[in-house]
Amino acid sequence: MRVVKLDPTEDGARPRTPRENRLALGRCGTIGSVLMVAALILSACGSSTGRLAATIPAPVGLPSFYSAPIKLPSRSPGALIKSQKVPSGGVHGAAYLVMYVSEDVHGAPVLVTGLIMVPTTPAPATGYPIVSWGHGTNGMADQCAPSLAPTSAVPEQNTFLDHGWEVTASDYQGEGTPGLLPYLVGVAAARNTIDIVRAAQHLAAANASTNYVVWGHSEGGQTAMFSLVTAESYAPDLTLKGVVAGAPPSQFQYIYDFLKTSPYRYYLFMAGAAWSSAYGNAVAPLSEVATPKAISLVPVLEKGCSAYIAAQTDRYPINEILKADPFTVPAWKKLLIANDPGQLTTASPAPLLIIQGGADAQIPVATTQVLEQHECSIGQEVQRWVYPGLSHTGVIPVSTPDMVHWISDRFAGGTNPDPYQPAGATGIDVTACT
Repeated sequence: MRVVKLDPTEDGARPRTPRENRLALGRCGTIGSVLMVAALILSACGSSTGRLAATIPAPVGLPSFYSAPIKLPSRSPGALIKSQKVPSGGVHGAAYLVMYVSEDVHGAPVLVTGLIMVPTTPAPATGYPIVSWGHGTNGMADQCAPSLAPTSAVPEQNTFLDHGWEVTASDYQGEGTPGLLPYLVGVAAARNTIDIVRAAQHLAAANASTNYVVWGHSEGGQTAMFSLVTAESYAPDLTLKGVVAGAPPSQFQYIYDFLKTSPYRYYLFMAGAAWSSAYGNAVAPLSEVATPKAISLVPVLEKGCSAYIAAQTDRYPINEILKADPFTVPAWKKLLIANDPGQLTTASPAPLLIIQGGADAQIPVATTQVLEQHECSIGQEVQRWVYPGLSHTGVIPVSTPDMVHWISDRFAGGTNPDPYQPAGATGIDVTACT
């Protein structure tokens, strides 16, 4: 296997070490034979003469826009590398495909792609307020990048655009850009989601405000929770006005036990491989929690999205995939705690709204109740709306008008907790800190 050293430094800056380069752009570094086959690395990262090309070609099947520069022109989080206006029939605004700089879990620069959608209404003097979307579980491969389908990248996106709000939507690192998506690594996804708001500041056509709200669902609900605690210190140049976390996974021990016997047990496989890739095998040794069969299946993650991963792994009993409960392995338990929103200890000045369907079959409703209680205990301003009878994703369209009212109040500087009572369904369970 050829090791390709990538240089994300600016001209004249300190040369990066091989380890830093591997962290910055994982696909062309050494991330383990279980994650990449040599043929892909040779075709994507080198020329026939052995000299590096100026860019890493776009992944097979993706437009040329997704080609990645080997040398980053800037290492600053939110730096806009390139942008392209794309056809946006059905979108109530203009859609721009962007590639920008963010940081991975180690703080190394990474390339990320995403969308910036701009309303058709005139921009306010201070720019369009921004709703930054954190997408849910869709896979981990390049072809899963939501930016490939602008008309459906964000649920209810036209509702936000019609309110005069700009919408940003990160693909997260690894979908559309080099490396494997660091699934459920909360800090990494939060940085990606915040940095696309910064990238909007550099897109002239965006007329972007520095005021923003983060909204995410499922995997993106965890992203939203980590954005809540990350934003103030990570991006003091922006102003986070609030966070909406839809069905955020937390209480990981409980969810682990729940998923093992559910149709969504492949989430555990995805998380194990992703964490080993993101943190490095020395920190997250995959062989301590996954069987040899599971390790042999890791390349599946680059070949298809969620349905494909489920089909390829569900044929095996769970005991042929899981070797040990990760909570019994010290190295893994430490990472589980670090990425569990239910273990966060810092309150944010921005308010939090948790939304969930009462019939959610993927994230147990009891876990968000415990999460809300924990957030109250650390002094976080939080409200929780549970819509009876609605599924994991079925809650999104029903709750959107209520959520829009809550977000409007945040952009308008409304009081916290918001006195608004959601009215999108009958019997909504509304709770807040007492």
